[in-house]
Amino acid sequence: MKIISWNVNGIRAVHKKGLFVPFIEKYQPDILCLQETKAEKGQCEVDLPEYEEYWNSAERKGYSGTAIFSKTKPLSVILGFPENIEKKYNPEGKSTSYGAGLADKYGDPNKEGRVITLQFEKFFVVSVYTPNAKDDLSRIPLRHKQWDPAFLEYMKALEGRGKPVIFCGDLNVAHTPDDLARPKENEGLKGFTPEEREGIDKIISAGFVDTFRIFTKGPGHYTWWSHFANARARNVGWRIDYIFVSKSLVKKIKSAKILPEVLGSDHCPVMIEI
Repeated sequence: MKIISWNVNGIRAVHKKGLFVPFIEKYQPDILCLQETKAEKGQCEVDLPEYEEYWNSAERKGYSGTAIFSKTKPLSVILGFPENIEKKYNPEGKSTSYGAGLADKYGDPNKEGRVITLQFEKFFVVSVYTPNAKDDLSRIPLRHKQWDPAFLEYMKALEGRGKPVIFCGDLNVAHTPDDLARPKENEGLKGFTPEEREGIDKIISAGFVDTFRIFTKGPGHYTWWSHFANARARNVGWRIDYIFVSKSLVKKIKSAKILPEVLGSDHCPVMIEI
């Protein structure tokens, strides 16, 4: 089975460039997890008859959103966090850690379509688009105190239902200095703060495995590049897109790759064969 994750940064834009369907035809994923779809299901005129489509779109138009396309129909679909976890970390139903006015400015991530889960016979697959910390780091309290612990608790709860978990997507953080081209210059900045990196530490401590690092060590392997200064051509990038799996699946992972040759977004896809 081939599972691919891709932050498309607008699925309609990638499709209009004529790049989305040829990508599907070339790589033939069994399950395709998307982030930052920026669309609702009916808005994207992609015709993929082999796939079942499941969407979790943001309330705000043209923003955020996740989706999973699957050749196999799942047993169930879960949108967002389960109610018990959402209430635990967000008891008032809003992002209280923003401070006055920031919730209006940046939106409520619980309404941004950032998580979608499909349950299959033998495993769960989750597509996730983690909130960005913002240039002024105003979302760090949300990330560190609410989002990251809530998401990890959810992944552990899925495992507790007796099936391993595969979760993938744009986690909006470079975990180690090897995961970005210029770690010294970006120390403490958005995407490379101690709080954000701690979120990945805790995921790994909980027993989930970064599949790419099973096979590939060291720097130079990135999934996102800035539009400025020809960064992609010079490979001055960040690895912020991941596929994590439950430890019990590690021996089944045949390969884990980054696909930088796939164009259409400022992110490239990541893939595992299992």
